[in-house]
Amino acid sequence: MNTDPISDMLTRIRNAYLVKKTEVVLPHSKFKQSLATILQNQGWIASAEIAEQDGMKMLRLQLKYGAEGRPAIEGVQRVSKPGQRIYFGQRELRRGRALGMSIVSTSRGLMTDRQARKEKIGGEVICQIW
Repeated sequence: MNTDPISDMLTRIRNAYLVKKTEVVLPHSKFKQSLATILQNQGWIASAEIAEQDGMKMLRLQLKYGAEGRPAIEGVQRVSKPGQRIYFGQRELRRGRALGMSIVSTSRGLMTDRQARKEKIGGEVICQIW
């Protein structure tokens, strides 16, 4: 049994990039689907779609690589964990890394740190991606 499905998702993505896989298949949830949609909209993955496999809903992510075979995601780090939730107000939200972003769970749903600052709301920082 997996106690932290978001960490599991991020680890599967990280490991798939390390071994140059083209896709990742993982169990579906609305939260993971929202996270995958943000990753797709921001250009970190090629596509995210829902598939059925053995009667279960699965989330299929197509990974994205650059022209020289470099992965689009060089690193991903879980910030807020089930044992220690990390919350930031609108003024405390800051950019994680120079070319990366943070994903924040707000009262208006999942969004990037940039969107949260623009809408002047804070929330739980789920992960950082660079």
